[in-house]
Amino acid sequence: MVRKPWLLLPSQLAHDVSPFFLKLHSWLRPSKSYSWKSLTWKGLKFENPLGIAGGVDKNGDSLAGWWSFGAGFVELGTITPQPQTPNPGKIMMRNIKELGLWNKMGFPNKGMQHCLKNLQALKSRHTPVFANIGKNRTTKNEDAHLDYIQVIDCLNNEVDAFVLNISSPNTKNLRDLFSKNYFFNFLNPIISHNKNLPNPKPLLIKLSPDIQQEELFNLLEISLQVGIDGWIVSNTTTDRNNLDWAPQQGGISGKHLAAISRNLLKDCVEYLKDKRKDQIIISCGGVLTPEDVYDRLNLGADLVQVYSALVFSGPNFFKSVAREALS
Repeated sequence: MVRKPWLLLPSQLAHDVSPFFLKLHSWLRPSKSYSWKSLTWKGLKFENPLGIAGGVDKNGDSLAGWWSFGAGFVELGTITPQPQTPNPGKIMMRNIKELGLWNKMGFPNKGMQHCLKNLQALKSRHTPVFANIGKNRTTKNEDAHLDYIQVIDCLNNEVDAFVLNISSPNTKNLRDLFSKNYFFNFLNPIISHNKNLPNPKPLLIKLSPDIQQEELFNLLEISLQVGIDGWIVSNTTTDRNNLDWAPQQGGISGKHLAAISRNLLKDCVEYLKDKRKDQIIISCGGVLTPEDVYDRLNLGADLVQVYSALVFSGPNFFKSVAREALS
């Protein structure tokens, strides 16, 4: 008997059929809640600190499925104002032996209105829902903040927090928004606009794992100054050191990202120290085992997200982590 039959499928096909499996599971089994290391942040209750990363459920098609497996929170997206097709050519592959994933998707999604309809159709909510948002690839960096504001205005009444994604390596020049020429001017109008909404939601920024320490500290300082509510550490990496199985373009996640993301988390926690008030830190990248989850929490992360673990271990990963946490 094959214990992980989805790994026999080509990576693209497994990715494409997973929403159907998740929907079926949610019909067959009710929502499952695992309560361990619970957390309340800005009025949001997390029964457990383990959730799915952005990129897993791009359009909010499978929320009930993730809840049926016991995810502590769900991050949808990346969601752009207008529907967007994938980058041309091959966009994903996995290496089972190396526990690695490669992608150059480029924010493929059905647009904010499709996601809004999915969220409005939900009969009940079981965990906090974050929306990972981005700009359309045709939008110039000078106008990028306008795309993010559009999605915030569209989804504000249906999600609990927004994740500003400017760290994907798969949209041309997107990471330039981290530069001194853009970062403050990008963040400030978004945060100002959000504060003036009747029901403002927490805003987090997703960091790139490929920034140098000095640049990281500068970004954290600016984030604090403008009033960001938290950080996700981190996105996929363009690092190819001792890696020969993946194409040069695109981002790498899984085992190769683990040490890079872990070290970035340590740097963030060390730098922020007492500067952090009620801001949250979420660790993501190379979390493949229950021990990895506990390690990130022990290093100072408030929450942890997984993507590759769901590919290589399946969605029962939430149950495995909870079982060890409660044993």
